[in-house]
Amino acid sequence: MPRYELALILKAMQRTETAAALRRTVEALLKNGAVVRNLDNLGEQTLPYKMSKHNLRHASGGYFLVDFDAPPTVIPTMLDHLGRDIDVIRPTILKHRTPETDETCPGMTQPNYEAKLQSRKK
Repeated sequence: MPRYELALILKAMQRTETAAALRRTVEALLKNGAVVRNLDNLGEQTLPYKMSKHNLRHASGGYFLVDFDAPPTVIPTMLDHLGRDIDVIRPTILKHRTPETDETCPGMTQPNYEAKLQSRKK
């Protein structure tokens, strides 16, 4: 199963209401066969611009990241479910990129200043 990341913006609510909205989202993922790896709360922030959703204007919202594995057929179902949820302002599902190589970055190497100096003196 491919790995995905759900970037979720919820409207500004009390903690219990926010927890209920997150619970609905995670339960919908699990019901559709996804495996949730991680849930990160990025906090409540002002939105970069005012967003309208379900005939309401929102100036701030709670940002969350949900890391999960799921079959690709789940993605349209989840976007439809999240689009109908009145507490969700903006859902975005991105495919998690896997590293192509296992090599570590060697970093920057120190230039050989003596060789440069010697080449200029000749």
